Amino acid sequence: MSQIGKKEILIPENVSVTLDSNIFTAKGTLGELSYNSVDGITILINDNIIFISRKNDEKKYKELHGLTRSLIFNMIVGVSEGYKKELNLVGVGYTADASNINFLLLNLGYSHPIYFEKPDSIDFETPNATTIIVKGINKQEVGEVAAKIRSLRKPEPFKGKGIKYSNEVIRRKAGKTVGVGA
Repeated sequence: MSQIGKKEILIPENVSVTLDSNIFTAKGTLGELSYNSVDGITILINDNIIFISRKNDEKKYKELHGLTRSLIFNMIVGVSEGYKKELNLVGVGYTADASNINFLLLNLGYSHPIYFEKPDSIDFETPNATTIIVKGINKQEVGEVAAKIRSLRKPEPFKGKGIKYSNEVIRRKAGKTVGVGA
């Protein structure tokens, strides 16, 4: 049995869940998310607990068992608490500004500013000029948007300049050494 798939999911008080045929829907204070489950995976809702089971032990259903449980758990946490990722800008003159409703303005050392378009379900915050907080209810979208922003200027290993996650450790390299000529 899947170690993750056999864990039960507790439903918080501020979240309501529904199951119509194969479509699971979670509604909370922050929004609503839905998931279309596979035919071989069964979702059971009893009071405040959700159980996920599979019809047999084929490899396909073993893989989907834990995946389905994780996706449903992430949906419930997302609509009740939400997800966020924090990015830090390291470098002279690197700034971010989220004052515009539709765009995130980034100055990353290029000859031009970068306007990063905000997806509908994602919010940006800039508590200071070198910190970006990406917030949303869908864990996958929050991670994907944060990764796209990071890819605009990845941290380089010599000085550490670039966009990095707040908990990321950058492996630093030693610079060139001056050798004694022959």
